[in-house]
Amino acid sequence: MTDLPSGWVSTTLKEIAEWSSGGTPSRKRSDYFGGGIPWVKTGELTGKYIRETEESLSELGLKNSSAKIFAKGSVGIAMYGATIGKVSIWGIEASTNQACAVAQPIDGVASSEFLYHFLRSEKAALIKEGKGGAQPNISLGLLKEWPIPLPPLNEQRRIVEKIEAMFDEIDKGVESLQTARTALGLYRQSLLKSAFEGRLTADWRAQNADKLESPETLLARIKKERETRYKAALDTWQEALAKWRAGAEKGKKPTKPKRQAEFEFQAQENSSLWPTVRVEATLRAPLINGRSVKDKAGGFPVLRLTALKNGKIALSENKEGNWTEDEARPFLVEHEDIFLARGNGSKKLVGIGGRVMEKPMPVAFPDTMIRVRLDTSAVRPDFFLLAWNSWTVRSQIEEAARTTAGIYKINQDHVSGFTLPLPCLAEQAEITRILDARLEAADALEAEIDAALTRADALRQSILKKAFSGRLVPQDPEDEPASVLLERIKAERAKAPKSKRRKVRA
Repeated sequence: MTDLPSGWVSTTLKEIAEWSSGGTPSRKRSDYFGGGIPWVKTGELTGKYIRETEESLSELGLKNSSAKIFAKGSVGIAMYGATIGKVSIWGIEASTNQACAVAQPIDGVASSEFLYHFLRSEKAALIKEGKGGAQPNISLGLLKEWPIPLPPLNEQRRIVEKIEAMFDEIDKGVESLQTARTALGLYRQSLLKSAFEGRLTADWRAQNADKLESPETLLARIKKERETRYKAALDTWQEALAKWRAGAEKGKKPTKPKRQAEFEFQAQENSSLWPTVRVEATLRAPLINGRSVKDKAGGFPVLRLTALKNGKIALSENKEGNWTEDEARPFLVEHEDIFLARGNGSKKLVGIGGRVMEKPMPVAFPDTMIRVRLDTSAVRPDFFLLAWNSWTVRSQIEEAARTTAGIYKINQDHVSGFTLPLPCLAEQAEITRILDARLEAADALEAEIDAALTRADALRQSILKKAFSGRLVPQDPEDEPASVLLERIKAERAKAPKSKRRKVRA
């Protein structure tokens, strides 16, 4: 750490603060919890200050664990887990768990706010230096030895004031962007609601009455087309069966085709513009789950669950599995297939769907997905997916989802029974055309919002970088140099009588 501004000194975090960590009492003892001692978990390190906690400890829990109480103004940083590197200032006296390191800035050397902003600026570097590979761990020892450029105390105050003034302006912009993003989400659902209640295509229907099919005509057409397909499949099967028998019944016996589920409309309210149909009646092939296979280099490829992205199936998101092409054949992906996520930790994401938009290379799908293969004489795949993502169907999914070990799940029976409105194919095409155009514009706007939020984060980091290199505020030659300050504080602390640390006040 060279070329420090005048009055600054290079030191370490252990020289400007006292460091420790927390602990967790035994969960087997209910009397260790629920007392009057706030207990911070690293998931609560979300804002600048912590003023309340979800859980608390009793005096007995504090006594029988490594937990300790840290004073108001202490600074906590998550050392590992999903929140690694997150920082907050204690706005109250509170204890914490062992995943959190806590610094108590030495009075007169560094302020809580200065240390808080410094640790935020070092988050990426600390995680990079942490040990543990895929799950890095920022140790207490690493934190204590971490270098810090320390300015004079008065300059620290000016730096904090400048950072927070600039961050306040950024926060106002971020709040506006997040409000706009929320409004976009509401717009999407409003648009979908309008589409599937028939309001979006009201003018089109008035101008294209000759293209509309009545429910009775639609039903008759679909049944006729299905019967034609079934007879063709039956003829093909009978030919294959005859060849199999002529060949001394060698190999697997051809399977007789099954009739599709009876296509019928559900009872509907008088106000409904279109007939309503169960998903099972729209299928060309039965719903099936994929198959779970272990990884194997050179094996037949299978999609990962991450292939479900933004309503599409990203075919490149696959792995090589421990099975052959023959074993994978019943699970091969086809163009216009739709796949649904069977489970998710969030109820809002369980059941999300993706469509195969291009002719796929040979690849199968995993057991984490349900395949929907539609009868395109009744429903367009693009229309189906839009309806699936609307609140019309989404509300059914979330009502049906059941949680197991924290994962919300739906199954084939659920999917079969979900209902959706079914206009004629011509109107489905018009609905899809309008929605695609408007949702594409909304997606573009959301991408701009996301880019602006990313720039806001980058701007914060730029401000912090300038702050801790002495380029954010001017130096004042009248300030007491940090090196003199450190030596003076060390001397004063050496002369002061040492007090025994108490368990209850860290």
